[in-house]
This record gives sequence, C-alpha cells and structure tokens, in this order.
Amino acid sequence: MIRVDALTFDYPSKRALEQVGFALEPGSVTALVGPNGAGKTTLLRCIAGLDQPMRGRIEVAGIDVLEQPRAAHRELGYLSDFFGLYDSLSVRRGLDYIARSRHADPGVVPRVAARLGLAEYLERPAGVLSRGLRQRLAIAQAVVHGPRVLLLDEPASGLDPEARIRLGELFLELRASGMTLLVSSHILAELEQYADGMLILRDGRVLDQRDLGRQAPLRRLELRLATPAEKLDEVLAAQPGVGALQVGAQHAEFTFEGDAAAQHALLARLLEAGFQVCALAEQRASLQEAYLAQVRSDTAWN
Repeated sequence: MIRVDALTFDYPSKRALEQVGFALEPGSVTALVGPNGAGKTTLLRCIAGLDQPMRGRIEVAGIDVLEQPRAAHRELGYLSDFFGLYDSLSVRRGLDYIARSRHADPGVVPRVAARLGLAEYLERPAGVLSRGLRQRLAIAQAVVHGPRVLLLDEPASGLDPEARIRLGELFLELRASGMTLLVSSHILAELEQYADGMLILRDGRVLDQRDLGRQAPLRRLELRLATPAEKLDEVLAAQPGVGALQVGAQHAEFTFEGDAAAQHALLARLLEAGFQVCALAEQRASLQEAYLAQVRSDTAWN
C-alpha cells in the first residue's frame, strides 16, 4: 500500500533522509520510531506529498505521489503533530467543509462522526471540546474522504492515559476496516497496543524494519512447573512442534511451531504426563525491547 524507494531529502543545513526505502502491506499498522531528528516527520510529510524530496520515489496505493499528488491525496489522510481545527465552527460544519474540499459526499459526516465517537458533539463548536475529543475530530477530518492510508505524527501527544487507550482502540478499528496506518510516536508502550510492524529511523536512514510477529507460526514459549520434574527435556523434545530447548528442573524455554489450539494440546499432554504446569505462555519482546536491542546493536557497530 505504501512503497518508498531511495528517498533523499535535504534541508539547507542538513540531510534529513538518506536513501530511505521500505514497503508496507495493506491493512497494517506500522510504528515509525526513532530519536528526535531522525527524520520521522519529514518522511511522513514526503509521503503525504507536502514536501518535495531531492530524489527518490513514493507510491501510495499504486499512485506516484510526486507525479500525481492530487490523485494520491484522495487515498491519503494525514494528521500532523500540530493539527489545526476551525474552533468557531461546529463539529458538523467543520467536517462538512473538509469533506467538500476533498470532493467527498458531505452526507458521510454523521457516519464518520459516529465512528469517531463524535455524534453527540456535532453541534458544538470545536473550540470547546476537550483535548481528546479535539484529537478525534482531527482524525475525523483526516479520514472523512475515505482514504486507504492514514499517516499520523505523534497522535497521542498531550492525551491522558484513558484517551490514549481509546485512541489505540480506534486505530485497531480502522485497521479492521482495511485501512493502512503509519504512526510516529515516542511513546513505545502506546504503540505496543496496536502496531503489528515497526520501522526504525536513525540519522535519516532506515535502521530496521520488522514484523512484530503478532501472527507468526513459529513462537517462543515459556513453561514453568510448580515442582521439579525429571526428564522434562526428553518429554518436551518428543512433542510435535517443539524445538530449540533450554530446560531446567522447573523451567523451560523453547520454540514452538503451532497456533493457540496446538499450544492448548501441548499443555493437555504435559498435564496428562503428570507435570504440574503452573504457566505456559508465549514470550514476545516488547516494542521497546525490540527497539532498544536494535539501536544498541547498531551502536556497537559504529
């Protein structure tokens, strides 16, 4: 849904992006992470067709953003870090104006407002809304024309914890509807809630892109027993789908190829064999751990 190749962008005194390239699949939510000055906002603005790169190619839904910006804008929604609202207009009139400006049917406004939890605020001026509702209204403006791609720059900035949770739930709903999201944020724990991919930028370059493994068939499981058991390693090694064992008397970590049903069947067999299992759970590195591990690895080579 998004493809970027050899993207390079220069400011007068600094190269912000250097040969950036990646591709994002439809219906995914990708966390765009990196330190301040890494080039995250510049990258989002280039994809949105708001900044002209020095060289490179950007495609959104198969449309060349640099050659056909207006056509690309019909497929794009963009929420900047410093978004603007028409404070004196009601929520309804503000969304109506944005819909018309993007050649969308204004009749979609009530439906979009309901989807974003704004239906009861349609007649209120935007200027009286809370920070969380203003953020929702800004997102509603970004999606009122029905884009297939949504770019968000620090969308949870200034929100309280409850509003951040609701925002994450909204992103999951948008993904479920088929939308592709690229979300920049410094709050990695927040991204953990909904991201299924991670793109790390550092010094204007792509340091790493990875699938966070939400649905990977090969997983890492941790087993804990209430009491020590003999031959745990032998029993586990004989189980289908189990590999790469690290086993102690009451604890084991191993790779496992199978879904939740296969994991349940493994647990049942261990219980039938007499092992006093108190925990069998998947181990997955948090987004923060994955990010820090990659950054430290890169630092070690420099």
